[in-house]
Amino acid sequence: MTSSALPDGSVVSGKHLAPEQDGSSVSPDLSWSGAPEGTRSFAVTCYDPDAPTGSGFWHWVAWDLPATTTSLPAGVAREDDSLKQATNDFGRQGYDGPNPPAGPAHRYVFTVHALPVESLEADPADPHVGTRFAIFTQQLGSASLTATYQVSD
Repeated sequence: MTSSALPDGSVVSGKHLAPEQDGSSVSPDLSWSGAPEGTRSFAVTCYDPDAPTGSGFWHWVAWDLPATTTSLPAGVAREDDSLKQATNDFGRQGYDGPNPPAGPAHRYVFTVHALPVESLEADPADPHVGTRFAIFTQQLGSASLTATYQVSD
């Protein structure tokens, strides 16, 4: 998995940050290749494992991308009909960028998941935990990149 906006190990900046960090919550471009045999769709997630919640913070859960998909452009719209997107932990559908509390840097893990089904048949209106369960229990393989962001004390 690659991104021209957020190469693995980079710092999230600019428009990809949450509005509270002077960003616009624009999802980064993502590209991938080498899907496992039997892939019938993809899901994409963005997760902050360093959030002080005890269970991390989910910035994006998107699914039902056709198996022919090998990339997403920057700025996937919240109402994009080419995929389904859950309500994230900010309480909004689609992608929202980093807005961590002041302190140590947080990691933002973007992952593409190869799935053996054309559709997860999950409802975007339902809590994303059910969709994530379906993704993680069925995935044939995955690839990730990690970027960081820190708000100074």
